[in-house]
Amino acid sequence: MDNSLQSLNIFGLQITFKSGPNFERARQAAQLLEERFAEQKQRSSGGQNKESVIMTLLALGLADDLLQTKNELEALRSGLASTLEKIKKSV
Repeated sequence: MDNSLQSLNIFGLQITFKSGPNFERARQAAQLLEERFAEQKQRSSGGQNKESVIMTLLALGLADDLLQTKNELEALRSGLASTLEKIKKSV
């Protein structure tokens, strides 16, 4: 198992992770953050372009995505459980 360390620069902060699948996910997450930050920065207008406001909007957007994904996952699980129950009853 590879225990070497790799670093990511996220918004000017150097963050170190162990190499491996978790690092790749962290790299992808950092890329998503940077992309979403750039989108929020473009959308913000006038006095709202302070980084703290943009970061808050970014966090809210990502949290909303997470909640929607959790709800979709729960709906899929419920649908699968219902289908499995129907299959069991028909056998």
